Amino acid sequence: MRPIWKGSISFGLVYIPVAVYPATREEKISFRQLRSSDLSPIKYKKVAEADSKEVPADQIVKGFEYERGRYVVMKDEDFEKVRIESTHSIDITDFVEVGQVDPKFFFKPYFLEPQKGGEKAYTVLHKALSGTGKIGIAKVVISNREHLAALKPDGLFLILELMHFASEILSTEILKNGSTTAVSDKELKMAQALIESLSVPWEPKKYRDEYRSALMEIIEQKAKNRQIAAKAPSAPTPTNVVDLVKVLQESLSRTQSLKQKRSSARSGARSTNALVKQKRRVGTLG
Repeated sequence: MRPIWKGSISFGLVYIPVAVYPATREEKISFRQLRSSDLSPIKYKKVAEADSKEVPADQIVKGFEYERGRYVVMKDEDFEKVRIESTHSIDITDFVEVGQVDPKFFFKPYFLEPQKGGEKAYTVLHKALSGTGKIGIAKVVISNREHLAALKPDGLFLILELMHFASEILSTEILKNGSTTAVSDKELKMAQALIESLSVPWEPKKYRDEYRSALMEIIEQKAKNRQIAAKAPSAPTPTNVVDLVKVLQESLSRTQSLKQKRSSARSGARSTNALVKQKRRVGTLG
C-alpha cells in the first residue's frame, strides 16, 4: 500500500518523519445507470444553466457564491497562495485527556508509520501517550484541506484520527425529546440485568454487513439468470410499550434461555468429539 501523505510529527523541538496510510476502507456496492431498452450506460454532461449548452472541461472554472448569483472565480494560483504552516507536518499544539473529548469530534483514522531516522522518537511518543492516557491535538493538511486531528497510541503504532472542528458539531437543541422521562428503580434494574445478560467480549469480526452480503447474493443469482424467491417481510415491532418491566423480563428470560441452549449445544458437541476420539483410540489399540 502506498502512503497518502508523508511529512513529520512535530511537538516542541521534536520532529518525527512519518508516512500516513488509510486505516479503514469503505465497502459499498456501486451501480451504473443504464438505458432500460439496451442497457447502454448513461453519461453525464456538464451544461451551463444559462443556455443548457455543454461546457468543455477547459472552460470550467471554480467559483464561490458570496452573494446570490454573484461569484468570485478562484484559479490554481489563488489556491497556491494559501500557505499554511502545517502543510507538511502534523503540528501537535496540545495534549489532553482522551476522556475529555466528545466522541462526535472523531471521524476518520489513519495509520502513522515512522520513517528512517524517526523510529526512536516515534517509540518514545507512543509510550509516553500510552502511559499518560492523553492524546495529542494537532493540525494537518491532507488533500489541500486543513484538519483538526488527534494522535493516539494503538497497539504498536500511532493513529492519526481526523476530527471535526467545533463549528461543525451540531447542537442537540434541534431535538425535542431526550432521556428526561422518569423511570422506576425496578425498570432500571431490569434493564441493567438485560444489558449484563447480553454482555460479551468485543469481537469485531463477528459483525458483518448482512445487507451487502444479501445484495451480492441476489446480484450473483441474477447474473446466472436464476429466479430469486422473495422473502416474507418480518412482523413489525410494536412501538407502544405499555408495561416496560414485563417486556424487559420477557427479554431477559428469552436471552437466558438462548444462552442455555447454546451452552448445551457446545457441551453436546464436546461430548460427541470426545466419544469419537475415544473410539478411534480403542480401534487403534485393538
